[in-house]
Amino acid sequence: MQPEKFYYDNKIVRNFGIATVVWGIIGMLVGLIIAMQLYKPEMNMGNQYTTFGRIRPLHTNAVIFAFVGNAIFMGIYYSLQRLLKARMFSDVLSKIHFWGWQLIIVSAVITLPLGITTSHEYAELEWPIDILITLIWVVFGINMFGTIFKRRERHLYVAIWFYIATFVTIAVLHIVNSVELPVSLTKSYMVYAGVQDALVQWWYGHNAVAFFLTTPYLGMMYYFLPKMANRPIYSYKLSILHFWALIFIYIWAGPHHLLYTTLPGWAQSLGVAFSIMLIAPSWGGMINGLLTLRGAWDKVRDDVVLKFMVVGLTAYGMATFEGPMLSLKQINAFAHFSDWIIAHVHVGALGWNGFLTFAILYWLIPRIYQTELFSKKLASFHFWIGTLGILFYVVPMYWAGFTQGLMLKEFTPEGILKYPNFLETTLRIIPMHVMRSIGGTMYLVGVIAMAYNLARTMMQGSLVANEAAQAMPLEPFKKSDTELAWHRRLERKPIKFMIISLLVILVGTFVELMPTLTISSNIPTIASVKPYTPLELQGRDLYIREGCSNCHSQTVRPFRSETERYGEYSKAGEFVYDHPFLWGSKRTGPDLAREGSKYPDAWHYNHLMDPRSMSPGSIMPDYDWLITQKLDTSLTVAKINAMRTLGVPYAPGYEKVANRDLDKQAKGIADNLAKDHIKVSSDKEIVAIIAYLQRLGMDIKANKTPEK
Repeated sequence: MQPEKFYYDNKIVRNFGIATVVWGIIGMLVGLIIAMQLYKPEMNMGNQYTTFGRIRPLHTNAVIFAFVGNAIFMGIYYSLQRLLKARMFSDVLSKIHFWGWQLIIVSAVITLPLGITTSHEYAELEWPIDILITLIWVVFGINMFGTIFKRRERHLYVAIWFYIATFVTIAVLHIVNSVELPVSLTKSYMVYAGVQDALVQWWYGHNAVAFFLTTPYLGMMYYFLPKMANRPIYSYKLSILHFWALIFIYIWAGPHHLLYTTLPGWAQSLGVAFSIMLIAPSWGGMINGLLTLRGAWDKVRDDVVLKFMVVGLTAYGMATFEGPMLSLKQINAFAHFSDWIIAHVHVGALGWNGFLTFAILYWLIPRIYQTELFSKKLASFHFWIGTLGILFYVVPMYWAGFTQGLMLKEFTPEGILKYPNFLETTLRIIPMHVMRSIGGTMYLVGVIAMAYNLARTMMQGSLVANEAAQAMPLEPFKKSDTELAWHRRLERKPIKFMIISLLVILVGTFVELMPTLTISSNIPTIASVKPYTPLELQGRDLYIREGCSNCHSQTVRPFRSETERYGEYSKAGEFVYDHPFLWGSKRTGPDLAREGSKYPDAWHYNHLMDPRSMSPGSIMPDYDWLITQKLDTSLTVAKINAMRTLGVPYAPGYEKVANRDLDKQAKGIADNLAKDHIKVSSDKEIVAIIAYLQRLGMDIKANKTPEK
């Protein structure tokens, strides 16, 4: 039997690599801008398309799906071909995948600043883009499995296990979390409501971190680290335990984002328990990586690529220890909604995802260009300024989180809140936010230095677009194969491996989601809670458009500090008509769950026009375009019909008179404003937002009917 000659496709690897660097710089630059907006409101730039609420999701999407996403595909396309000793299944599918993914990112860049958003964290893109994501993900899957089927290597290496689990789990997460009812090309409502929507979203949100930011990077770690160190992975057995334990346990942990909310207690407890168990497999991966470098620490000292890998793995270990600790109720009560969470997230994003990406780029680009790295000194500069940037970023954010948590819960000896005004905490932590932006600047400077270094490396080399290789054809099945250990046998059957991986992640999914989604008694109703009026519904959609939930939560937890500050704690039945839920994940401003009737209409008007006129020192941007832009009521009928389809009890035929009721309520608010010498037309967007804000919490205030 003669070896077969073939060619690896390096051009697609190069394309994803360039996209990684370009989108990384863009995403981090947007992140730096929003960091500065949190202490310098002028950085909102005075227009509606660059406010914090609109471009914060642009930052998260750009970093997660553009920077990290392209890096994942770069690493997979390079390593998969070499592990399987085969060119990618289809060059055409590779190109469709690349350009389709860039089209998705460009669509996000256009739609998110326009306020076209679902408000679901890490899943803000509207339904047409969700469909495109699904199609491109299928293209990726066909290309990956097609390559596996035509492989010349019988054994599926550890990295490929993680790639398979990533593909199937992200598919499930995206489809379930994207069940929306379209109202127009740019607007939809989530099918789930309130507590159900919150559970689905954070099942998705947590596991997007698990299976997009973690498992594919672990796969790349298992391939690239041994290559970089020229040593075998420390333990094959540990990798088996690490893989199956990780994908089984991770999927259960999402509810730890919803502790002390109205999510059923059993779901919260499951989330906490599995979060604690998650430490073991997570650290198993870190230990397997670090122990691979046993006896090679002299090489680590001299090789900047390995330095990036070591710090990246260490950051992964820190983040995966801290995450379970933050899921403990006593710690969560203090840390949640604070900047502690921002610090935690960025240890993982900047350290784990960022540094592993940089290591792979520095190792891979010179090889596919058949040259040396342009400047090792510049790469070393990048490593040190990047490391310092992480420290300057996360340490102030931890400090800010501790400060915020302590201030919000502190009572005087007389038993009253010491800091009843939320703004006091915001102003106190501004110096920490300034330091955070300095750290972000340092990190970004390092990335720009890397971009220059890699560009010069490409210029001095020549891309080997089709790299010649040869390997023996795949050996036919032999009887002795049945005598292999069970996992060795499984590794030779990719479809069976994929199906078992799918079943493993579906166990936790069904146990957590099905009772809350299918058993109505798990979400008690409250008789006094009524659907939003047409004007309030339109105002809610404007609230979503402006990204207000990025700074304000809408759920009061059952703590004395919160009920004293905000009012009655939240009940599950309050949110049954909320498509989507708007509980938020960070409090840059106060909770708004009980905002209704707290202030007169004129206060809200002035606060939206010039926040500092009502709240001196506020970092909230001006929303003066709301007074000039006319409320679009052309979709009112479609919105009412969509809500009725989703189970909101609007009377049959109500959509025909909905705009009449909308006009009537709007004129009432305009008349109230006129009494305070504020002249505004009743058809302006600001009137609708005021209507929505004045509705928040009023069903409970108006009639404290017990849940049934």
